[in-house]
Amino acid sequence: MARIKLKIGENEIEIESRDFYVDNQTVSKVIDDLSRHLPDNQAKIVYETESTQELEQSSKFALECLDDAETFEPEFNEPNYIHSHQIKSKLRILETSGFFESPRTATETVQQLREYGWATSPLDVSKALAKMASVNEILRTSEDSLTHYFTQESLISN
Repeated sequence: MARIKLKIGENEIEIESRDFYVDNQTVSKVIDDLSRHLPDNQAKIVYETESTQELEQSSKFALECLDDAETFEPEFNEPNYIHSHQIKSKLRILETSGFFESPRTATETVQQLREYGWATSPLDVSKALAKMASVNEILRTSEDSLTHYFTQESLISN
């Protein structure tokens, strides 16, 4: 599964390729096409028709023009190892994507990080989650000798 996330201004699009295949040759074309439909600081999507020649030329450099563009296909690539000081920022990404809307264990969190292309030890993830819970950045509950972590929104919706 490949995951593509684009954010330009206030607009954001995230695509997971569970239902289709995006290979390394076409990922830059997909990102370029999506970025054309996300004009900076506009709330509407603009559809434009362009010649295929212009599209081919611009898609060659699509990844280079985007800040923090990451591509990962877990079926074909090994996840990148992240150090313990990077875990909190990666957990924030999971939090903004809604992962912690339902209670999650540290093991589930490690598996989700792998889906995003990041590998780390379960102990480091558990420590980071415990630290976040101790300063009320995330909520913690224990049941059946398992500790679950979740966000405030999930508590309100239950």
